[in-house]
Amino acid sequence: MPTYVYACTQCGHRFDAVQSFSDDALTVCPECGGPLRKQYGSIGVTFNGGGFYRTDSRASSGGGGGSETSSKAETGSSSTTTSA
Repeated sequence: MPTYVYACTQCGHRFDAVQSFSDDALTVCPECGGPLRKQYGSIGVTFNGGGFYRTDSRASSGGGGGSETSSKAETGSSSTTTSA
């Protein structure tokens, strides 16, 4: 079950609440009885590896073409060296 962070808009009290997805959001501060706001923060998910960004597919296409060009240039320069 997810843990939600709530903050009171009246007294500033902050606390965590473990609730089911189907549970209603809390609305009353347990300290002062004031209205609560659900706080949203960063989540603990990281995407590792290739394929998660738009540039991943472009880099492999462009990188492969660049290495072929450089190997052709090296081959051409070495054949010129041997014939001279």
